[in-house]
Amino acid sequence: MANLAYTLVLGKPLILYLGIFTLFSFSFTALVGYLNYKGKSFLPLKWHLRLALLSLLLAVLHALFGLSAYL
Repeated sequence: MANLAYTLVLGKPLILYLGIFTLFSFSFTALVGYLNYKGKSFLPLKWHLRLALLSLLLAVLHALFGLSAYL
């Protein structure tokens, strides 16, 4: 798994891009939740929950990639 995590994509390891995508996913999830709370939603609440699950799965994968160098 460490080989996959540190595979270079455009000169940077894959784990870097996964971390950035995870951060954007959590940020977008928070934005959808906040806009739903304020009544200005463009996505229904069920999508906020799905985005939260996706964000958590990405975070776990990112953590496993990071820890794979030490396992």
